[in-house]
Amino acid sequence: MGNELNDLIKAAYSDFKRNKVRTALTSLGIMIGVLSVVMLIALGLGLKNYIREQFENLGTNLLVVLAGSGFSGGGAQSFGPGLVSGIRFDEKDVTKLKRISEIDYVVPVFFKSSVASYNGKKETGFIFGTTEEIFSLLNLKAQSGSLLSKSDIQSASKDVVLGASIAGKLFEDPSAAESKIIRLENQRFRIIGIAQKKGDNEMDNAIFMSYKTTFGSLNPDKEFFTIYLGVSSKENIPIAKKKAEQALLERYDEDQFSVTEQAEILSTVNQIFSVINAVLVSIGSISLLVGGIGIMNIMYATVTERTKEVGIRRAIGATQKDILLQFLTESVLLSLFGGLMGLLLASIIVLIVRAFFPVAINLFSVLITIIVSSSIGIFFGVFPARRAAKLPPIEAIRYE
Repeated sequence: MGNELNDLIKAAYSDFKRNKVRTALTSLGIMIGVLSVVMLIALGLGLKNYIREQFENLGTNLLVVLAGSGFSGGGAQSFGPGLVSGIRFDEKDVTKLKRISEIDYVVPVFFKSSVASYNGKKETGFIFGTTEEIFSLLNLKAQSGSLLSKSDIQSASKDVVLGASIAGKLFEDPSAAESKIIRLENQRFRIIGIAQKKGDNEMDNAIFMSYKTTFGSLNPDKEFFTIYLGVSSKENIPIAKKKAEQALLERYDEDQFSVTEQAEILSTVNQIFSVINAVLVSIGSISLLVGGIGIMNIMYATVTERTKEVGIRRAIGATQKDILLQFLTESVLLSLFGGLMGLLLASIIVLIVRAFFPVAINLFSVLITIIVSSSIGIFFGVFPARRAAKLPPIEAIRYE
């Protein structure tokens, strides 16, 4: 069996060498199809991993209070107003939630895009009106200077902490930015520290300040988009969640907010991306279908060209099975070659793009490429191969 397969592969390789251009063009359709599918999977997988990592970085004993009836996305940590309900939270909600004994800390977040300026330079950043606990919540440390303190929050100081990226854009030497004054919407703020780079666009372009400081022109309605609740222990999460819901139900309807566990959010993210991946793969599969039809057409043409060869082989003892396997092997190898080239090209693109955008290729993508490519070769190659196998030997020899 091994020798027979080896002979079939050698025969197919010899034919490919004789028809290099046709081989390359035939494999091109499969290569493009596989490239499309793998890149779409890589994009979906990368985004899914990225969002999961962001939530895992927030810690385990965490509840997230969102406006709306459930998790609906937003920023990397759902700070932004990607929330569909008309309500926003306020200090009364924060005060109520702080009274729950199972909750160790309450972190309200006001989020707003704004332009920061220094010495004529202007850069877009994200204002985070919040509390000092946000830094431990995000595992965010100071690269230089210091972070906001409890007194900064309570006194509504004009001190701010900049993310690493926006600091680098505004200052040639970010480490020297401490005590410098920047302007935000015609207000002056003093920089007290630069946060370490996080690798997240929102965090690295953040401008952290006391939520009370925003209670003016920045946030005239004194509202929050999200509230994070740090629970004392994992065992207390269910009771803390129930009490938080009861506290908020005193002011809002049930469908106007949600108190969500981290595990629930991650489960929702997984479900969403499973659907997205299925849709993306379906779209990419159209390219594979076109490539498979291309292989079938070329193999039909090959059978016609080699009709006399088939007749001679049958005359000297080759069976229908031998002829079938010969052409089927060529079809599978053509498809597999195109698939592997598509995978290789996708891997190169991922290596280049991953520096700017979350994309990832896993073992699943590799296995799918091999299985799908081989399957396409078999499915679209079996019809031309059967036609070749059924050619009458005498008529085939006479074919000109």
